[in-house]
Amino acid sequence: MTEKMRAVEISGHGDPDVLKLTERPVPKPGYGQVVIRVAWAGVNRPDALQRAGLYNPPPGASDLPGLEASGEVAAVGDGVAELSVGDAVCALLPGGGYAEYVATPAAHCLPVPVGMALREAACLPETFFTVWSNVFGRGALKAGERFLVHGGSSGIGTTAIQLANAFGARVFATAGTAEKCEACSGLGAEMAINYRTEDFVERVRAVGGADVILDMVGGDYIPRNLKALADDGRLVQIAFLGGMKAEVNFVQLMTRRLTMTGSTLRPQSDLAKARIARELLEAVWPMIEAGKIAPVMDQEFALEDAASAHRRMESSGHIGKIVLRVA
Repeated sequence: MTEKMRAVEISGHGDPDVLKLTERPVPKPGYGQVVIRVAWAGVNRPDALQRAGLYNPPPGASDLPGLEASGEVAAVGDGVAELSVGDAVCALLPGGGYAEYVATPAAHCLPVPVGMALREAACLPETFFTVWSNVFGRGALKAGERFLVHGGSSGIGTTAIQLANAFGARVFATAGTAEKCEACSGLGAEMAINYRTEDFVERVRAVGGADVILDMVGGDYIPRNLKALADDGRLVQIAFLGGMKAEVNFVQLMTRRLTMTGSTLRPQSDLAKARIARELLEAVWPMIEAGKIAPVMDQEFALEDAASAHRRMESSGHIGKIVLRVA
């Protein structure tokens, strides 16, 4: 490896133009870590929140944005036995993905699925870790249950639709345009609701309510989600793009036995993330390799054009995942 690398840093909190190409020292692997020579990096909403000063990296993590990447292992730290230099991997990152090299715990790396290109593999970790741990872990979704995901055309949404469908759930999704609703239907949603023209509460209640709802909107969606749940339903919150506060009548939680839960991935312990990685490898990777599930790709940008990638994401015009071409 060289001693210096290209990277995109957050020069100051603000709009996408604060993302600047710079030069940084190549990281060295700590105990239990590997360094990956990055080929592609995924672009996610938390990157934009970090850029805006609303989502700080955890202690000890790189200040560079980027929570997932694919590439080859370039260096291996002490205590790592399962990976070797040259292995093709995709990985969940504590930060630092917008760079030519990144360090991450070896236990957060997954093999690139057989038959999948590195470009697509870079889109797997952040969304699959998030959906798997929240929908099937906290939400305990089971075959035959009714599942609603908001933002069905997003990276999270397109992943959630496919995974829930693959595991036998009935899937409903909301999206903001006819094109996005059509994309959701094509991925396996039996009901795609245009939230600009339809009331998702009425549509979902008409078929019995949702057993599990995955929501990233928050705000006034929270009481509406509770109304849309079936008795014994579970609301799983993973973001608050529409606001962090809402007025809720909690009597219905008791009378209808509802559950409100949620999580955010980045602050969780290395051990918790390693457990999710093992579960994905056992339960989901075979489905990906069989062609049953695949990331939906929207657009790619060069590393130095990260600002345009963020503008694309924040326009909400995308369907699926946005990636940065690094190598």
